[in-house]
Amino acid sequence: MAIRKEPLRASDAADAVVPGDDGGGPAAPSQAAGGAGEGPAPVAPPRGARHPGGSRVMGFFWALLSVTIFAGWFVVTRFSVTRQLQIWDISILRFGVGAVVLTPVLIQRWSRLPPGSWWRGLIFSGLWGVPFVLLLALGLKLTSAAQAASVAPTLMPVFAGVFAWAFLRERQGRTRWLGFAAIIAGVALLVLAGAVAHGAPSLAGLAALAGASAMWAIYTLFFRSSGLKAIEAAALICAWSTVLFLPPYLLLGLSRLSLAGPEEIALQVIYQGILVSCVALITFNQAVGQLGAGGAAATIALLPGIATLLAVPILGESPSATELGAIAVIVGGVLLASRSPRGRAVLQVPKIDGRGP
Repeated sequence: MAIRKEPLRASDAADAVVPGDDGGGPAAPSQAAGGAGEGPAPVAPPRGARHPGGSRVMGFFWALLSVTIFAGWFVVTRFSVTRQLQIWDISILRFGVGAVVLTPVLIQRWSRLPPGSWWRGLIFSGLWGVPFVLLLALGLKLTSAAQAASVAPTLMPVFAGVFAWAFLRERQGRTRWLGFAAIIAGVALLVLAGAVAHGAPSLAGLAALAGASAMWAIYTLFFRSSGLKAIEAAALICAWSTVLFLPPYLLLGLSRLSLAGPEEIALQVIYQGILVSCVALITFNQAVGQLGAGGAAATIALLPGIATLLAVPILGESPSATELGAIAVIVGGVLLASRSPRGRAVLQVPKIDGRGP
């Protein structure tokens, strides 16, 4: 599978919209660069792309909706893995139900998918499919719901910005770097506050959460250059995850569904299989398209604050003053990191064409 690069201006990359459901054709090939003294010609936007402008508000709405669902995931998952169900059951319910719901999308759009879409879906399933869930669940098991919700989502925009700067030559700008620093400082303060209240955190658990964050960030960057629409990416992730994980799940006897009550299974089917696998994937992809990879990734860092608000009425957990201060620092970092960097530096956007090396 070859990865080719197209020149794209940084401002264009921040504004291009990937998802959309207008049935448009494949993106047009990029134009040749202009004459001496001119910058490279803008690349035609991907299929279904449009300049956001006023739609930036909708981008924040999609991001807020996906963040709220993800925040609840930590509570719902923690509820079941501390009872009868195991993370293997959570994974199969999350992607299996999602595959059943979204497979008709792939059947309907089979001939209209961009070239190499199935290869992209395979890569996406490795980045945001079962491996991602297993790492996140391992960190959740070894730390706590509060620490997991505070570490994994907030480090993701930092990884996304660093990867875009290092590999895509995308200038982040001083303001965004300050935002990344504030996010890291806020995460460190949250972990410290948790250590004071509950003892030293698990290093293996924190490493698992950081690994999941890095995978999430890579997925965010690759999705924007995939040419796929939001619902298509979600359907491919669920389909590939189910095809690859269901055989070992059955052959190795990993299922514990028979030990759980119908209410618990129904809760996980609705939340994992529909809200997380379908609704959250689609809304987050919409946010990526309308805010840009950096903006959507940074907005996800609001998850600890939302999780804290949800935990008060649902779990009866009230944050300490130190934790509230750390969340405030993270929110400030989010506001800084979500700003588009100034300048028109040229970056290289990878496109996976699936034609081999």
